[in-house]
Amino acid sequence: MIKLDKYRQHFFNNVRNKLDEWEKVSTISNFELYRFLHSIAGTSPMIGLEEIGAKARNLMDELNEDDERVWTIAEAKQWIYEIIVMCYTNEEELFSTFVQLSIQREDKPVILLVDDDTSFLMYIKEQIEQIGWYVVAIANPQKAIMSFYDVRPDCVVIDIHMQETDGFKVLQFLKEKLKQQFIPTVMVSIDDKKENRMKSYELGADDFIKKPFDIDEFTARLGRQLHRKQQIDELLLVDELTQVYNRKYLKQEYDKLTNYLIRYNETFCLAVLDLDKFKNVNDKYGHLVGDLVLQQFSSFLNKEARLNDTIVRYGGEEFIILFPKTNVEDAYKVLDRLCKGFAEHSIEHNGSFSCTFSGGVVEVTSGDRPLNEWIELADAALYEAKNSGRNHIKMAKPSVELAPSKVIKIAIVDDDPIIRTVLSDIVTKLPKPEHTQFDIQTFSDGSLFVQNEWHKKSRCLVILDGVMPKMDGLEVLHELRSQLDSERYKVLMLTSRKSEMDIARALQLGADDYITKPFKLYELEARLSQIIKRMS
Repeated sequence: MIKLDKYRQHFFNNVRNKLDEWEKVSTISNFELYRFLHSIAGTSPMIGLEEIGAKARNLMDELNEDDERVWTIAEAKQWIYEIIVMCYTNEEELFSTFVQLSIQREDKPVILLVDDDTSFLMYIKEQIEQIGWYVVAIANPQKAIMSFYDVRPDCVVIDIHMQETDGFKVLQFLKEKLKQQFIPTVMVSIDDKKENRMKSYELGADDFIKKPFDIDEFTARLGRQLHRKQQIDELLLVDELTQVYNRKYLKQEYDKLTNYLIRYNETFCLAVLDLDKFKNVNDKYGHLVGDLVLQQFSSFLNKEARLNDTIVRYGGEEFIILFPKTNVEDAYKVLDRLCKGFAEHSIEHNGSFSCTFSGGVVEVTSGDRPLNEWIELADAALYEAKNSGRNHIKMAKPSVELAPSKVIKIAIVDDDPIIRTVLSDIVTKLPKPEHTQFDIQTFSDGSLFVQNEWHKKSRCLVILDGVMPKMDGLEVLHELRSQLDSERYKVLMLTSRKSEMDIARALQLGADDYITKPFKLYELEARLSQIIKRMS
């Protein structure tokens, strides 16, 4: 087995060398691709890699050796992609078969963990993520404060004693920001004297846990806080009759969207909807049927609106929809579709009848104007729709300009060509937020990335290997975080399980997340999706 392992490693290195050669040219001949597959098909079964050999044989049989076709490097890599993934999974001894990249995505609770003890951060992050929650571990309290809106946590855990600042200041800041919503906060400390416990509760903490603690009890207490949050959100922020958000939620969602507007120049739209002649429904059928109409209308909006649109019952038969990262033309198209669809919806009560609605929509282009001004503009457009026949939508400020697609740049910085190829494919297949494009570039060394102008003055997700020649990942991370506009970069570090000191240093330098090699491909996909969700 030892000899086989040696030959397998030599085989994987040969694949790497070939990929490196190809990246230095723009095209390769069909004959070169055929001979490469021929070599893999002949060698891999002899060293115990029968599956790779069979896949190579199948791909080779689909090629004509004498064909004069010229392949681009992207085309060639895509042709042999399954072999590249098999090389990765076999080398790391993670999987015995080809790993499917598609996973079922479910919203996971997000825990924000703030502590300058990186050993504690790493241990708790690993333990909590085993039960299916997503953990954002931040060693720098100031970074935690600055990134709060990006993280959007469901629960915050803060250590009291930190070198740069005490946890009470972080708690006080967050509680001031969270007056309009409930996000539970848990304070932890090795010092559980009465003064610390009393001050935690006086500043609004929901729990205090003494270090060291039993991890099972810790997760149980966090779970209790998450359950409380869900219950309170449903009680305070969800309209009891229609089960959509109520107007208490509208202000905090508007604040979040205007925050993105100010930081990233991402405009959004606000629409006011009103059921047509709803009084006639109550007068003719009674208020119980009127309630049924409201329930079916809100259910229709929830089902037919886009996934990220926020629906709010503003009062009576009036509803508001917030359309994030959407220009007024696109919001109008969605509303027009909803308007036509609901007109065809049948409401059953001693027979059937139908209802319609009218709406006005406005594009929010400034973050320094109060919410009520935008509601008034949309409301004026709504009444224009009512006065011109009902059952249609009016735009408060018509415009022929289309909002340009937003671009998220994604840099893959790793000296291993197998990893670069696998990561590029994973990123390419990730779901893109609406009106967003990915611009993906790969770099074989940290210095090449740092010196490149491509990522300057743009939002950029950096997938960064920790160990590279010339300039390693920690040096790159330090360079990025030393820039004045370092918030533009979201950094996912790829680290070795044997490099806990490197993980600790990455957290101290402000890495947004890390994943240890060898990593499961579906886990990496989930991590990347979380970060991109935060960026968009």
